[in-house]
Amino acid sequence: MGVLLTSVLAQSDISIEDIEKMISLDSNVLAEQFYFYTVVVMWLIHVGFMAYEAGAVRRKNLMSTAMKNILTIAVVTPTFYYFGWYIYGCFEEGWPKSGHASPDVFEGFCGLTAPWSVGLGPNLQDHLSLIFFLAFLLFSWTTGSIMSGAVVERIRLSAYLILTAILGSGVWIMDAAWGWSAGGWLTTRYGFHDAIASGVVHGVAGAFAFGVVLNLGPRIGKYTKDGLTRQFRGHNTHLTLMGLMLIFTGFYGFYAACLLITSTSFPGWLNIYGSPTTLGTIAMVITIGFAGGFTGGWFGSKGDPFWTLSGGLAGVISVSAGADVYHPMLAYLLSFSGALVAVWSGNYIERKLRVDDAVGAVAVHGVAGFYGVLLVGIFAGGYPTGVNNVQSSLGGQLVGILAFIPLAFLPGYGVSWVLKKMNLLRVPPEVELEGLDMAEFQQDFYPEFERVPEVIVEPNGDEVEAAPILLDSYWQTTAGSSSTRSGS
Repeated sequence: MGVLLTSVLAQSDISIEDIEKMISLDSNVLAEQFYFYTVVVMWLIHVGFMAYEAGAVRRKNLMSTAMKNILTIAVVTPTFYYFGWYIYGCFEEGWPKSGHASPDVFEGFCGLTAPWSVGLGPNLQDHLSLIFFLAFLLFSWTTGSIMSGAVVERIRLSAYLILTAILGSGVWIMDAAWGWSAGGWLTTRYGFHDAIASGVVHGVAGAFAFGVVLNLGPRIGKYTKDGLTRQFRGHNTHLTLMGLMLIFTGFYGFYAACLLITSTSFPGWLNIYGSPTTLGTIAMVITIGFAGGFTGGWFGSKGDPFWTLSGGLAGVISVSAGADVYHPMLAYLLSFSGALVAVWSGNYIERKLRVDDAVGAVAVHGVAGFYGVLLVGIFAGGYPTGVNNVQSSLGGQLVGILAFIPLAFLPGYGVSWVLKKMNLLRVPPEVELEGLDMAEFQQDFYPEFERVPEVIVEPNGDEVEAAPILLDSYWQTTAGSSSTRSGS
């Protein structure tokens, strides 16, 4: 190679500096293309969330649920552009003590994240700023979609959009600045390690959603007078399972976008903290994680189709924090355990805490996400993290969890509480009974199919017609004819 380079230089006017510039340009264009395609693949996550939730709700709420997912993109995109990206670039220390001159691991990064900067507009000299912004933007959409599933069938659209803008453009990106960047204070001080965002994206979104559903309350008829749990039948389980499979496909783009491609230096890939890894390593862990999660979900739920596939998602989330360092067989065992934890916690939240999380988002994303962060401290303690090679540890992981949970839960609970007091959080009971589609769009979106009577599953497993139960619960809720409010 050296002889060839010498020969080329001898026969032309190209200097070493010119070749270095060409190699740098080629590397930047390669990275730009790579992240562009990860963004394209990650769109499947949001297609999947829309299908997943639309299938899980009753027919009368189909289109309102789909529109909620679409409008997530509409509100998070501009707010993330004007606020969110700047938070990520400049709040790594907890607060930008020196403004745009705040210390960066990547020099000048803070200044490039302001909406008025040269990094967020057309710039022939910068191939990476815009494409990095887009990758993080799609992560932000994901946090909103996670919350969306927990609150279906009874939240006002306007309230949801306010909450998802706060979560997607404020809350999660603040914790990313702290613990999912090479210069974040959790990384540089404690060696916090969450390579593919088990806690940073999933755990935080789940904790925020938990705060919201506590104020939102259960759907009418969800609980008996004695506090036992009923089940609503989603109108299309096949659509729900297909949506989950699309989410799984999009996760490959999500995982890849969490790496930095460095084609001109060994080993060619870095994780979000600047530590070396490979694309093959994380691709292997995600695939093994799905297998272990499906298995754990199957056994934990005794073959329930919804929890089997949700177990796959919980399994992958459980191993995401250490996906850059785990051996595949360890990842299989940990993902298996993560699915079991999600199934158990989902049933506990629904039946013991009597919190109506319609799709198990708090368990699958929140509990499994923070469980994954904890696992790194147990199974990857001592691994050097970040450009300063600070060793990860159980204590450091616990510090991260203790920072993230209140950062996520308190805004979710506080803002939803204010909306509740203003009577802006939940739709009126009459609208909930009729269905959000008829109230918002004045039409049935399956006009060619006869509307069959809605059924509900009693705590003993019997399927009965839903109308008498829902009306009875409605009167308890609105007329106070019972001392025990439905769902209390």
